[in-house]
Amino acid sequence: MTNEQIIEAGKHVLGAEADALRVMQGGLDENFACAVEILFAAERKVVISGVGKSGLIGQKIAATMCSTGTPAIFLHSADAVHGDLGICQPGDPVVLISKSGTTSEVVRLLPSLKKMGSKIIAIVANKNSPLAEKADVVLDIGVKTEADPIGIVPTTSTTLQLAMGDALAAALMHKRHFGEKDFAQFHPAGQLGRNLLLTVKDVMHPLGKIAVVPAEASLRDTVVAMTAFPYGAALVAEEDGTLLGIITDGDLRRALHKYENISGVPARELMTAKPVCAFVAMALGDAARVMEDRPSQISVLPVLDEPGGKIAGLIRIHDIYQAGLV
Repeated sequence: MTNEQIIEAGKHVLGAEADALRVMQGGLDENFACAVEILFAAERKVVISGVGKSGLIGQKIAATMCSTGTPAIFLHSADAVHGDLGICQPGDPVVLISKSGTTSEVVRLLPSLKKMGSKIIAIVANKNSPLAEKADVVLDIGVKTEADPIGIVPTTSTTLQLAMGDALAAALMHKRHFGEKDFAQFHPAGQLGRNLLLTVKDVMHPLGKIAVVPAEASLRDTVVAMTAFPYGAALVAEEDGTLLGIITDGDLRRALHKYENISGVPARELMTAKPVCAFVAMALGDAARVMEDRPSQISVLPVLDEPGGKIAGLIRIHDIYQAGLV
């Protein structure tokens, strides 16, 4: 098999799945809205169940819902009928996932769930299946054939199941007015959460523990200060804490190329005047964007107590990415 044939095989799968997603998008109807309302009204949690590849998709959907404001658990259908159904409480809505709608482990749950008063949402590809016929709401993913070479391996169907789960979770986020700060509360250990929850003040190196030199400081004094506090930069400041500029390790290297004798060159000649700054109350994510969203990235920033204010500290991009890690 040539490289061209391999690439073409990959393109076929991606194209088939993309086409199926567009078809499913066009077929989304009032059933979807009804499903969202049922899930939104859940007093305790949403239960998602399936087996095999559909079960794996169900686990991801449950995890996505949990992280976006909808308490959810995954219950393996086979385990459910052997005691784990006890995790369901009366009235918990249940999302059952089965491409065929005939999966015995899934269908076997229906009588028990009905007795518990659970609303059942079926994600299926067969609207005439036993599961679809007994569900309160049917979300038809509409897949006819799989994208693999023999047309039977769960590929397109699982992609559509996953996309339907994402659509449900996103619609629930809209209904809950779930925003960035809410998301951060559920992700305190992740970079996204830290960027939203923490401020520059939480991770910066404060004044007194950073290199600060006057404008007339010699190169030697500047290097000594940067060696004592090895954060990659020295701030040049007036006596009252007003920031004049910043000298980075890169500035020192460039000075060696520019001057034959730099021993008498003062800090004011080496510094970058009026540098970009962060502020103590700035969200960590905003500081990261200031440093990264530019043609030439910045690895270290002076921190002021407020815009136009006095020096408060120094922050490095390394500090942002290490925030909260142990």
